[in-house]
Amino acid sequence: MEKDLPIHLIVFLPLLGAAINGLLGRRFSWTTVTAIACIASLIPFVLSVQAFMHMYSTGEEVIRQVPLFTWFATGTFSVDLGFTIDRLTSVFCLNVTGIGFLIHMYSSAYMKEDPGYFKFMAYLNLFLFSMLMLIMGENLLLMFVGWEGVGLCSYLLIGFWYTETANADAGKKAFITNRVGDFGFLMGIFFILYALNTQGLPMTLSFHDLQENAGRFSELATIIGLLLFVGAAGKSAQVPLYVWLPDAMAGPTPVSALIHAATMVTAGIYMVARMNFIYVQSPMAMTVVTSIGAITALFAATMGFAQTDIKKVLAYSTVSQLGYMFMGVGVGAYAAGLFHVITHAFFKAGLFLGSGSVIHALHHEQDTRKMGGLLKKMPITGWTFALSTAAIAGFPLLSGFFSKDEILWKVFSNQNTLIPGWVFWLVAVAGAMCTAFYMVRVYALTFVGTYRGEPAHDDHHGHDAHHDDHGHGHHGGVKWNDIHESPWTMTLPLVVLAIGAVFGGLLGLPHWFPGHPTNFFDHWLEPVFEPASKLKFLDNTSLELGLMAVSVGLAALSAAAAWFMYAGNGKHLPEKIATQFRPIYRAVYNKYYVDEIYAFLIVNPIKAFARFCWRWVDDGLIDGVLVNGPAAIVNLTGRVVRLFTTGDVQRYAFFVLGGVWLLVVVWLAE
Repeated sequence: MEKDLPIHLIVFLPLLGAAINGLLGRRFSWTTVTAIACIASLIPFVLSVQAFMHMYSTGEEVIRQVPLFTWFATGTFSVDLGFTIDRLTSVFCLNVTGIGFLIHMYSSAYMKEDPGYFKFMAYLNLFLFSMLMLIMGENLLLMFVGWEGVGLCSYLLIGFWYTETANADAGKKAFITNRVGDFGFLMGIFFILYALNTQGLPMTLSFHDLQENAGRFSELATIIGLLLFVGAAGKSAQVPLYVWLPDAMAGPTPVSALIHAATMVTAGIYMVARMNFIYVQSPMAMTVVTSIGAITALFAATMGFAQTDIKKVLAYSTVSQLGYMFMGVGVGAYAAGLFHVITHAFFKAGLFLGSGSVIHALHHEQDTRKMGGLLKKMPITGWTFALSTAAIAGFPLLSGFFSKDEILWKVFSNQNTLIPGWVFWLVAVAGAMCTAFYMVRVYALTFVGTYRGEPAHDDHHGHDAHHDDHGHGHHGGVKWNDIHESPWTMTLPLVVLAIGAVFGGLLGLPHWFPGHPTNFFDHWLEPVFEPASKLKFLDNTSLELGLMAVSVGLAALSAAAAWFMYAGNGKHLPEKIATQFRPIYRAVYNKYYVDEIYAFLIVNPIKAFARFCWRWVDDGLIDGVLVNGPAAIVNLTGRVVRLFTTGDVQRYAFFVLGGVWLLVVVWLAE
């Protein structure tokens, strides 16, 4: 099997592409750099399809490669370098490599004129390698290597335009915030090793071995699950560690699509799903995961109401959708949560790349108050953006409708958490209403109405004729006649992703859908989540359909309200509401001042402590007393001694006579 399907190439080909472009790309032409980077992402996709089709046709549940070599071994602790593809990994491999390739293709046009283009493409390849290492590594330590790799690549890509301080700060913020989560992940691994050691089991950290001995972790399941979730909350941007992700918009738009759709932010979901045999043993851990997911889903969604940066709106949307995924895996509906990962990858990548197409056409303008009417100039971008917007809003029969509805039902019907499911369902429905509103809002402000980005002209009364949704005027921008559709290398990925956003739901049609008594996606992942088969959910199709009708109806009302306010006759309402509820509006616009609170409570005290350590401990105590102090004493001693060692014989004789005289005086005094 290993000879027929060299699955390690899926992981190492992107690394090879990163190495070639990173080391030699400066000498290559744009065509050569592009070819190397795209081939290094396309071949892994082809191999991933081959692996998936092999498993589908043969019915195999896992392709386990013979380890390439033993990484290290000491006593009973040994770690092999090997890769595995099972039903779960196969889905993620297709997702990561397929969307990753589309983003590489898109980047070839979007970043073409950048002087660091070769470096950017090398980073993209390295990001792909790290994510594939994370999902295909056959043990927990290899997963952690990939985990840290995507953290490093996020730092490199978010701060790619590092000459601007804000971009460099955003990269550092992502890196440092993730270190907080990674500490929890490491502690979880240490507790697993402790449990293995106390049970006298081989400490291989292989997922297969861990699941075989899952019952041995029952006493520590809660603490292990919570610590691992701290890592997941950092990587997948959950409350309270979500603050890095909106700032990640400082990076080039293809980076936003890669981080938010296919790779880094889904790593936490994947890890919780992979460790399902731990979580099913702890209702407390499941309740915490679900609760944090619910809080994040609603909290982040409300912040999308007042944001004016098109990428910031999509960023908070990602944070919110990740909350839904955690709600799914939190209640034990792992297939439902992961199905939303897949559908979200289609429509969110489409939305980010669509926003990048708009930003590219408007010469890097990201403020929706300076857009409008762009559907006429950019029909492909506009219509694909519309389809992805409808999908994320849960429009019936699109991909987001099926995946989000399944999560809502599983959350409501679950009997596995310590908090009743209807509580989580109410929060999730409120978040869905928010999603429908702010996504229709951003679409209307960008593609509908009249263009607001041209240099403003005064009307007959001498007032600025161009206003945003809150009544504020703006000047500057790209002229209407200069706007045009993006090149095919940017629009083709948009079309492919829009098709996925529309038809991706066919992979997981629910049991109530005519002619589909079995959910294909659920059935495909059943072998991986066998430990979760004992979890309990209500089975009431009538209630499920009724709740679905309620959630869809409320989301539709919310979407209609947004369309009326931003594309219809109610355009005066946003300004009126913002004025009437000024304190609430300001709080939402300023993202509830969370960054300021963190700065006051955490960042500034740490900086003050660091300055104290530098000035008083490092400079004062260590350098001043321990290092410079002895040196000063030696220097002073040398200066004094030098007075007596001049080489003058007469002076030496004087000192000798003086010393003898002093001894005589002392002797006589006694």
